[in-house]
Amino acid sequence: MDIKKPDDEISSSGFSVSGLDSWLALWRVKGVGAKTYLALLEVFGTPQAVFAAPSSQLKQAGLSSAVAGRVKKFDRCEVEADLKWLAREDCHLMCWHDDDYPALLKEIPDPPPVLFIRGDRSLLGSLQIAMVGTRNPSPMALKTAQAFAKSFATFGLTVTSGLALGVDQAAHRGALEANGGTIAVAATGLDRVYPARHKALAEEIIKTGAIVSEFPIGVEPKPGYFPRRNRIISGLSLGVLVVEAAIKSGTLVTAKHAMEQGREVFAIPGSIHNPLSKGCHHLIRQGAKLIETAEDVLEDLGNLSLVAMGNATKSIGNDGADTESLGEDYLVLLEKIAFDPTSVDVLVAETHFTAEEISSMLLVLELQGLVSSAPGGLFYRCSTD
Repeated sequence: MDIKKPDDEISSSGFSVSGLDSWLALWRVKGVGAKTYLALLEVFGTPQAVFAAPSSQLKQAGLSSAVAGRVKKFDRCEVEADLKWLAREDCHLMCWHDDDYPALLKEIPDPPPVLFIRGDRSLLGSLQIAMVGTRNPSPMALKTAQAFAKSFATFGLTVTSGLALGVDQAAHRGALEANGGTIAVAATGLDRVYPARHKALAEEIIKTGAIVSEFPIGVEPKPGYFPRRNRIISGLSLGVLVVEAAIKSGTLVTAKHAMEQGREVFAIPGSIHNPLSKGCHHLIRQGAKLIETAEDVLEDLGNLSLVAMGNATKSIGNDGADTESLGEDYLVLLEKIAFDPTSVDVLVAETHFTAEEISSMLLVLELQGLVSSAPGGLFYRCSTD
């Protein structure tokens, strides 16, 4: 959504005709959370209409007298910091009504009505795997997290995490090392970086990936904000991989969100003597899938339908896969894949793509139901479309 221009016409509700400032304003009204915000949109259509409505209608829509009063008395100056931030390069606001709002995130019980973004906003619609874990991991867990993230990025998955110390940091760095996409979901306003020592990492992520937050500009970190942040990490992703975690930790909160959202949960086991392995073992007992290699995760994700993703416009299956949204490179590769099992080496020889590029594209084609894998690292075509 474009930012408000200085000469925007002001509507009868006191907000610009473009409406961006009204989206920001309603999100800043105390007492209007994600569910309430979306309920108001359901009744009134737009935030502008909410502000233009009389108090009696706001109360009929479910607001208390106090919250309705705050809506009517809202000071537009409170969104100036947000608008000033949005005027900067690579700073964006994604709203609920925007066409590129991630379809997977829309499915969760309390999706954020607005998202502040620094970097590549289109990355939010990409195929994502969330990686989370303790802030104080063992050296082996750090190495494992970075290696797994590098593998996921090589295969074309965007690695999503929380920019925290430990496992989060290793996940972001692994994706960056592979020149892949990575998304950091913050628990503060995006005018600051938390923890502060990750400022350089944050700037590196912004160059090729994105940092995302539902919190307005100026919001400082508070303990209760991190669980809210975690639901977005899992909500954006096809699945969540827990690398190492204690029983009582924010990591398990993310895993719980994932389970409630219907996402796949994966966990890497560890020593029974390591207290930071107990969280993973608990998740495995609860039904999370025990993971030993990145390929274990990719194999499971390859069986998921892409119908829930933003670029899927119809149900995808072997008898009606969608090729309309594929880029030219994917169509070229698809033409070279036979109905009999074909190896990556053959595809390298018959195209101008590298083995890494082909592996990445094959994952997307498999998720779309256009190709399927066979034993021995072979692939065959599933649809004539």
